[in-house]
Amino acid sequence: MPDALAPGSYPGERLGLPPAGPGSLATLGRRVWAIIIDWGCAVLISIAFFSYDPLATSLIFVVVQCLFIPTIGGSPGHRLLGMRVQRVTGGWPGLWRPIVRSLLLILVIPAVIWDADNRGVHDKAAGTVLLRA
Repeated sequence: MPDALAPGSYPGERLGLPPAGPGSLATLGRRVWAIIIDWGCAVLISIAFFSYDPLATSLIFVVVQCLFIPTIGGSPGHRLLGMRVQRVTGGWPGLWRPIVRSLLLILVIPAVIWDADNRGVHDKAAGTVLLRA
C-alpha cells in the first residue's frame, strides 16, 4: 500500500509537520466539531432567511468557507477550535483553493476519504492542509 505510513512515523511527518502542538495536523475530533459548527450556522441562517432551503444552506456554507478561509485562515468553526487552513507548502491558501475545497466538502464523500496523513480528498485536491493554530 503506497500511501501507508512507515512504522514509527506519524500523520503529517511526510509533510514536514510536527507530531503535536501548533502546526501539527488537526485531529479528527476538532475537524468534526468545526464542520458541525459551520453547518449549524448555515442552517440557522437558512432558517432565518429562506425558511430552511437545503440549497440555500449549502450555498451559505460554501460562501462562508470561501470568505473566511482566505481572510482569517479558516472558517469560524476552524478558528473557534484553534485550527487554520494553509497550503501544503505553507502560507496563504489563496482565493481558488477555498472554492475547490468547499465545493468538494459539501459533496461529503471527499471529506470522509482521507490518506495516511489524515488529509481528505477535498484538501488534497485543493493542495491544503488543516493545522492546529
